[in-house]
Amino acid sequence: MHFARITLPFVLLGLKDARVLILGGGVAGVIAARTLYEQGISDFIIVEAQTELGGRMKSHTFGMQGNQYTVEVGANWVQGTQIGNGTRNPIWALAKKHNLTMHPSDFFESITTYDDTGAYDFLDVLEDSVRNYQKLIASAGGRVPRRLVDMTARSGYSLLGVKPHSRHELAAEYFQFDWEFGATPDETSWLASSWAHNYTFEAAAGGFSDDNLLSIDPRGFSTTLRAEADSFLEPHQLRLNSTVATIAHSKRGVQVTLTDGTKLGADYALCTFSLGVLQHDDVKFQPPLPAWKQEAIQSMSMGTFTKIFMQFSKKFWFDTEMALYADYERGRYPVWQSLDHKDFLPGSGILFVTVTGDFSRRIESLPVEYVKSEVLEVLQTMFPDKLIPEPTDFYFQRWHSDPLFRGSYSNWPASFLSEHQANLRADVNERLWFAGEATSKKHFGFLHGAYFEGQSIGLALTGCIKGGGCLGLEHVDAVRNAGPYDTK
Repeated sequence: MHFARITLPFVLLGLKDARVLILGGGVAGVIAARTLYEQGISDFIIVEAQTELGGRMKSHTFGMQGNQYTVEVGANWVQGTQIGNGTRNPIWALAKKHNLTMHPSDFFESITTYDDTGAYDFLDVLEDSVRNYQKLIASAGGRVPRRLVDMTARSGYSLLGVKPHSRHELAAEYFQFDWEFGATPDETSWLASSWAHNYTFEAAAGGFSDDNLLSIDPRGFSTTLRAEADSFLEPHQLRLNSTVATIAHSKRGVQVTLTDGTKLGADYALCTFSLGVLQHDDVKFQPPLPAWKQEAIQSMSMGTFTKIFMQFSKKFWFDTEMALYADYERGRYPVWQSLDHKDFLPGSGILFVTVTGDFSRRIESLPVEYVKSEVLEVLQTMFPDKLIPEPTDFYFQRWHSDPLFRGSYSNWPASFLSEHQANLRADVNERLWFAGEATSKKHFGFLHGAYFEGQSIGLALTGCIKGGGCLGLEHVDAVRNAGPYDTK
């Protein structure tokens, strides 16, 4: 482990524009700024590439003229709330504070199932998948105290004798696993996926609750973040429509260059870019990040979660909240949700289907009309006795190919070790800091993970500024195997 101490901060090049540049105006960035403000530090600037704050809390005005609604193409749910005086989800607290309109989703009790023959009841298979997932989590908990190695969630399932083969079993597993993590069990850590689930949904394990509250607020889910920012931000502390191109850094400070050539100098920079942006080198670092940092960035993975929205002039589909379609190809347009439902947006005519992972990346490479034809073909299969009309509107966000995001949220693979996680979170030269949902050990992939990380690093930067220097977060120069490799 390495620590270094520095003295009074100096600007790397030119004049200082702020003590801290917060790069990215999503949850981590806004909460880091609020934390600095609460600690009496106002000399910071949030630099955000989009036209408004929110990051991956992204909404879209959808529907034909005269029948338009706000839909969430990014984060959509408050995941976990609070039980009694137990641990409280800070995103839920923000949502309540700013009067966000939400409604509980009922994923398992309000669902209809389909396959290539049309409506087909395989709810018993879905119930089995729920029990199998609970066994997967419980067995992971048994491995941790015995210091047994991590494996993929697929390996965990297999060791429990859970080996889905039929299209119904595969669809049920997808609904239980892929739809939460944005990646397959083969791509995901058995242990980390289990603790991430528990620390969010299981109050007995230190989590919040098993509630999932869907945002249906016409202002958009991100209004919670913008309203919170409005409570402390001054106009000069925010630069919108400002995309970061390069970050020069040394032990004396940082200089950020925007794509329009503007240069900003500061003592510290906090990078809250998504893991995917860091992996794709969409922001250049001068000098390049150290090898231990780059290895950590490339060792984690980025999941993609794509909601495909369609609006029809008349509702013809299921009356439940959810539907699950079992195709012969795993992950082909499987999870359907109706917003034209009495608890959400009745009369909206809006239906959406979610795809994830490789299938998300596949549809991003295709023309919209081609994707629409595939979706309508699946709907025709689900409802063989109906003539599926042309939708009046059709939209999906291309998360993976967008250089501002490069995916939806992070995922922890089995090869990503605790030392990698510490290195992903660690600063560089006590000047260049990192925060976001991906740097959260317990809550990676969740909005509240970004919240906790923004708060934590905001406090760390406070210590640096008020102390006239600081100890950086520990890192490991080389992540090594527990024992030597035996190649004989």
